[in-house]
Amino acid sequence: MKNSFLSEMTSRGFLNQCTDLDRLNEISNKKSIAAYIGFDCTAPSLHVGSLMQIMILRLLQRYGHQPIVLLGGGTTLIGDPSGKDSTRKILKQKDIKKNILSIKKTFEKLLASKNKKTKPVFVDNYNWLGKLKYIDFLRDVGRHFTINKMLTFDSVKLRLDRQQSLSYMEFNYMILQAYDFYQLFKKHNCILQMGGSDQWGNIVNGVELIRRILHKESFGLTTPLITLSSGAKMGKTEKGAVWLDKKLFSPYDYWQFWRNTADEDVKKFLKYFTEIKIDDLSSKINSERDINELKVLLANEATKIVHGEKDAKDSENTAKETFHGAGISKNLPEINISQSKLEKGINILDLLSLNNIVSSKSEARRAIKGNGIKINNELVVDEKKIVNKNTFKSNDYIKISYGKKKHFIIKSN
Repeated sequence: MKNSFLSEMTSRGFLNQCTDLDRLNEISNKKSIAAYIGFDCTAPSLHVGSLMQIMILRLLQRYGHQPIVLLGGGTTLIGDPSGKDSTRKILKQKDIKKNILSIKKTFEKLLASKNKKTKPVFVDNYNWLGKLKYIDFLRDVGRHFTINKMLTFDSVKLRLDRQQSLSYMEFNYMILQAYDFYQLFKKHNCILQMGGSDQWGNIVNGVELIRRILHKESFGLTTPLITLSSGAKMGKTEKGAVWLDKKLFSPYDYWQFWRNTADEDVKKFLKYFTEIKIDDLSSKINSERDINELKVLLANEATKIVHGEKDAKDSENTAKETFHGAGISKNLPEINISQSKLEKGINILDLLSLNNIVSSKSEARRAIKGNGIKINNELVVDEKKIVNKNTFKSNDYIKISYGKKKHFIIKSN
């Protein structure tokens, strides 16, 4: 697999399963191919849990192949049961359309578009799923799927084994996904579908459907499940999902997410979520560099990919000012408080809990008792403390710190 994108996928640990790796490698080394990954649009942004798939699309482009981004306007109406314990909330079509537009803007920043041969193609599967005639679909497509085999796939089997309900609507999802691959093969000569390891059954179904109906060759591959050393789910924090859209999750918070990676995960994540060349990465990883240096490297490189070099550098400088300098940087996440509230004064417990610095007043009390709350680097010891305009002194902002890692700018307006 010399000099192929599959070779680098393997060396970075991206490759989990492939329907026919040798044959796919042979074809992709001879010519440019088109490959797709599907993304259901259940929110206005993707989160870090989708980042490995995005990194693969970028890698595909770098080796001269064309990525197809399927934004599931049709399948999002159904909801993918893979890896889920219950049925997803059903979204309205107008909300899905808004989500698609927002997610597409993120992809336009993350994928290169200057080269016509590798420029990403964006498709919405509602364009063909929305036109399906049910009886025709059952006759022409449904006959190629057996209930026996569908019951063996993890997306179905795990739910049934746990005796959790699986709607007939969700049960049909794998057929719709297979039909997506079939449509993309016909319309865009797309020969490869990629996805997470939980998509293996759905992907294999697509390969099989193309073989049965068109008598053509296609391929599927999956990436490994990303597990943290702590056992926690990738991309989740106490503040919620780590979104890729800066409107939902600031570049500084994004940088801090990577900076706070557990020691055991840093080297693996440098391979997954940066584009440092493998040879250079090996020398950095195998050197005697301090683990915190590698964490900063990871944070800078990962943030640069999603938010750009300036935001990455600003975030690093903000962290330095916050942790090593005078302690206040205006690049920290901001919370605005009205002048009228400051005139009256706000109890510190209310200030912390109502602005999501902590989750509740009881957590705020515990934090204060545990010496975990500071205002402008001075310890708060009294849970009855009142924050008012005098707290701000000559500035129009103060810094509140919760522990060593969470810092906020409180501004008066």
